[in-house]
Amino acid sequence: MNDVIIVGGGPVGLLLAGELRLAGADPLVLEASDGAVRRNRSFGLRGINGRTSQSLRLRGLTEEFSKAQKEASGASRLLKGNRARGHFAGLPLVEDEVSSGAAGGFVLKQHVLERILADWAIGLGVRVRTDCEVVDLVDEDSAVRAVLADGRSEQAAYLVGCDGGRSVVRKRAGIAFPGTDATMTGRVALAELADPGAVESTMHGPGGMVRTSLVPGEISTMEFDGGPGDRDAPLTAEEMQTSIARVSGVGVDVIRFGGGIRFSDNTRLAATYRRGRVLLAGDAAHVHSPIGGQGLNLGLQDAMNLGWKLGLVARGLALESLLDSYTAERRPVGERVLRNTRAQVALLRPGPQVAALREVLAETLEIPAAKRHFIAMGNGADIDYAPDAAHPLVGRFAPLPPMSEDGRAVLVARDDEVRAAANGRVRLVEADVDQAFLVRPDGYVAWAAPDGETTGLTEALAFAAGDVYKVKRPFKM
Repeated sequence: MNDVIIVGGGPVGLLLAGELRLAGADPLVLEASDGAVRRNRSFGLRGINGRTSQSLRLRGLTEEFSKAQKEASGASRLLKGNRARGHFAGLPLVEDEVSSGAAGGFVLKQHVLERILADWAIGLGVRVRTDCEVVDLVDEDSAVRAVLADGRSEQAAYLVGCDGGRSVVRKRAGIAFPGTDATMTGRVALAELADPGAVESTMHGPGGMVRTSLVPGEISTMEFDGGPGDRDAPLTAEEMQTSIARVSGVGVDVIRFGGGIRFSDNTRLAATYRRGRVLLAGDAAHVHSPIGGQGLNLGLQDAMNLGWKLGLVARGLALESLLDSYTAERRPVGERVLRNTRAQVALLRPGPQVAALREVLAETLEIPAAKRHFIAMGNGADIDYAPDAAHPLVGRFAPLPPMSEDGRAVLVARDDEVRAAANGRVRLVEADVDQAFLVRPDGYVAWAAPDGETTGLTEALAFAAGDVYKVKRPFKM
């Protein structure tokens, strides 16, 4: 029997699989497509924000992302000399200067991101099976069985749905998905206009949004028309041509068309990220408008949070109750992202009142403290998993966390007594620090105290690294 089945081989599923493997679990990834389908739908560029970049750095992956980014057309222009930190409803969030140790991001195509993560995960020993569509789940008390479209099935102690906004896993697990319906229709297509200069790109025009210059060869529009009807119907050149004309007010001719996709602002959040042995991550747990580019990062951070916890539980190093902290920590983050993406959609609606509001917000963003607030919100840098903790470091991302390519928790301390308390359960980093701290495998601080004090360290070690005395089977790679 498998330790964990991951349904969905996109970026979130692949990162989660790698994290589980580092934790000593044996995951199996089941992906419905054959890979070519995913590449054909890889429109636009995907932004890896500052916090996710820091997380990937922990695993030694940023060098590969840097190489891929250099090959991405237009990426360097978007990053503005490593000062760009995204945007809020099209209003740029650009730091005035790059501070030492600043967390820059990456911009690249999704299929490239998936290739890098797949190579990493498979290199760790992760098994990935394509053309394996999961159509049902069966709860077998001590296990979960995934039923495939061809009648076969796979069994595991735990199963994680990383299968997108229409998640079969979420539906079969009976997890509610409340939210708000779509109010707009977005379209992205590989297209060329007879007169490219006839249409001016704008994030906020009288008819909506039209962009012809973000990604070479691609055109995108957004209309506030109540949402797409049949989202899965093939997007045609005629539909794209009509949409561009409605938004821009200019008649255009599409002379080349290579297909496209639709998107909307359908916004929903799973009532819980866990029901028994079934868990959710990524779009299976939350969907929202792609404006602001936070969805991918939200899902990747889900994977970082869940991977080490589920790995400890699967190996018998922690009680199942540890998995409850996944919903407790990640769902509030999801709520916050849904709130700000709804706000961004509101700021893109046509009309003079919204135009005035955008001008006011643009002025506000020139205030340094306000700009820092929006940058932190959009990059996940304001996440605090323990807002009521006595020590300000606990619950926050560790200051300059040491790389942890093996996925282990790390204790940073110089005092011999503090270091001895770890008893070989975590990796030790000796540093000249006044405050010792224990870094969880996902880079967040689980414990901190003046160096030399050990109060609470035993409990924090059990949380971040498991109880070595309860192990049911050894770590294996």
